[in-house]
Amino acid sequence: MLSTVAESLYWMGRYLERAENYARFIDVNFNLILDLPPDEQEQWMPLIAATGDLQQYQENHDNFDRENAMFFLAFDENNPNSLISCIKKSREIGRVVRGSLNRETWESLNETYYSVLKGKEKCVWKKDDPSAFFRKVKYSIQLLYGISDDTISRGEGWYFSKLGQFIERADKTSRILDVKYHLLLPTVNDVGSTLDFLQWTALLKSVSGFELYRREYGNIEMSGVVEFLTFNKYFPRSILFALKEAQKCLAIISNTTDGGYSNAAEKKLGNLVSDLQFADVSDIVNIGLHEYMDDIQIKLINVSNAVYDNFFQIKPNFIPQQTEQ
Repeated sequence: MLSTVAESLYWMGRYLERAENYARFIDVNFNLILDLPPDEQEQWMPLIAATGDLQQYQENHDNFDRENAMFFLAFDENNPNSLISCIKKSREIGRVVRGSLNRETWESLNETYYSVLKGKEKCVWKKDDPSAFFRKVKYSIQLLYGISDDTISRGEGWYFSKLGQFIERADKTSRILDVKYHLLLPTVNDVGSTLDFLQWTALLKSVSGFELYRREYGNIEMSGVVEFLTFNKYFPRSILFALKEAQKCLAIISNTTDGGYSNAAEKKLGNLVSDLQFADVSDIVNIGLHEYMDDIQIKLINVSNAVYDNFFQIKPNFIPQQTEQ
């Protein structure tokens, strides 16, 4: 497979996962606001901080009111990480690598794109209840995943796309955990309060993990939620689960069959997965949740850079030599 096609499919996987995460985060945060006590202010700044685009937002907006925040996260095409920007980039990539997609997957992607455009035309962010729109976007991307899962052959392109999807998922789960710990609680006295409970509940709902958590852990407590979203081996949106799936994809791409590694990307990802497999929530408490999640995010950036160096960057020794005329 050409490195340009592989890179395009890798980023298509990342952009679709990013858009799906934004849709679920915005929807859950909006519904959390409805449950807050009357004297509590809406909290949109932590959500923007989770995306890594806080500085860009502050350069263009003076406050964090709902309309500005929702527009920036979902419909601002000047924000390269907004929901509409990610869907647009995914569609553009899909058109370029059309030969690697089947008709059903392309049509589903196209329909999602036009649905988001229609949401922007209708100024969804100004409506009293935009939840239906964001749920539709989430379900549309999940439908696209389902169609591609059932109809696309498992070639290299497939595994590059899934590699991007799972790396992006792990990154977003770590970011939302980090921001909840640092920014959502006004004071230390709020720990264990009704507000704290509502926020941890909202976080679990943002990753569709609320019911599964309650069945496995019962009471909603910080240590339980952190363990569930970081180390759980069976929950598809936990950091460990996502990275183990990414590791499987990378092993197939690299044709590594002995359980070891054959390139820097496999080594870096393998080290990160091993660290998580042999850690528990007490390690996070000792190090600090922010510091632990920050370390994971840095390591994920290093993995992504290694993937680029090993598979997408044109190596000098592979550049055809020009012959003198």
